[in-house]
Amino acid sequence: MNVTAVAIVFIVLVIVPSTFFHFITKWREQKTLSADDEHMLEDLWRSARRMEKRIESLEAILDAETPEWRKKDNG
Repeated sequence: MNVTAVAIVFIVLVIVPSTFFHFITKWREQKTLSADDEHMLEDLWRSARRMEKRIESLEAILDAETPEWRKKDNG
């Protein structure tokens, strides 16, 4: 019976908290972006900015050539 009590105390005071803190640490690591994720996000941001500038250029060209193009019904 004494061995069982020591085992239970060991489990409650050592194994359960260490498991808990292990998963807390893993959760915090996953919460931040990795270097690869940050690089990919920056590349996506640059691509989106380039695409936005292209769309603005196309809209300016259409505005100059066909001022009423925005009012046309597509249906």
